[in-house]
Formats: sequence, structure tokens, C-alpha cells
Amino acid sequence: MSEAIFLLGLSFLLVVVCLTILLLTAIPAFQELAKAASSIIRLADTLTRELPATLEAIRLTGLELSELSDELNQGAKSAGEAVKQVNDGIKGVRQGASSATIATKSAFAGLKAGLKSLGRPRRQRRSPSERYQENLLTNNESAGDLAEDETAKQKRLITPDDMRSDGFMGDLTTED
Repeated sequence: MSEAIFLLGLSFLLVVVCLTILLLTAIPAFQELAKAASSIIRLADTLTRELPATLEAIRLTGLELSELSDELNQGAKSAGEAVKQVNDGIKGVRQGASSATIATKSAFAGLKAGLKSLGRPRRQRRSPSERYQENLLTNNESAGDLAEDETAKQKRLITPDDMRSDGFMGDLTTED
């Protein structure tokens, strides 16, 4: 039994030595854990102070970016409208140039016709009564035929409109 008590005392001694070694090695670890805890507290304080400002700056930056993109879109639309206005102006200039070309050609044609007519001898004007008499004679009947066949044929009345329709074109001859 004395051997059992000796072994029991030895085992208590070994347990105490092991616990002492464990405590001696755990003290630096606990100190490092305390340092890490204080670092975490300081980090949390810093984040509490700096994070809201940083988040606000990020939010403002996002708003500024959206405003810039809106301005760029408006600028692109304005540029597109300016290009459209320039295109419309070019079309107007082309139409004006076309009209000017037609007017110029018409003016030159009129000038050419006027120069040609200057070289021609003037026709003598006939009075409306002379033209009326001529039209009466040229209606496929002579004055003598009218006297003979008055009952068989109807007289045709010549109006001023008939004279106008024969008028200018009828006065031209192949020599003209």
C-alpha cells in the first residue's frame, strides 16, 4: 500500500507540473490574444468613424457618374440634332441651287429667244376686223358659195374665242 500511495503522490506531482507548464506557456498566448482584441477594438473605432464618410463619398461618386452619363447622352442628342440641321441645310442649299439652275436656264432660253426675234422683220399687225374677215373666208367657204347655199348650210358664227384659239399659232407660217 505504501507503494500505491507513493504512485498516487507521484501522479499528483506530475499533474501539477504539467498544469504549471501549461499555464506558463498559455500566458504569452493570452497576452497576444489581449493585444489582438485591443487591435480589433481600434479597427472597429476607425471603421465607425471612417466608413460612413467613405460610403457617402462612394454614393456621391455614383451620383456624379450618373449625372455625367446623362450629360453625355444630352450632348450626343444635341450633336445628332446639329448634324440633322446641317443635313437639312445642305438639302435646302441643293434645292436652292437646283432652282437657281432652272431659273438661269430659263433666263438664258428667254434671252436667246429674244435675240433671235430681234433679227426678224416685224410682222404688220392686223386689226381684229381683218382677222374676222380672213377667218370667214378660210372656213372652207367662199363669199359666193355662201350666197348660193344659204338654205342648205348653216352659217357658222365665229366668236372671239375661236379667233384666239386660231390666233397666235394660226398666224405663224413655216418661214417663221
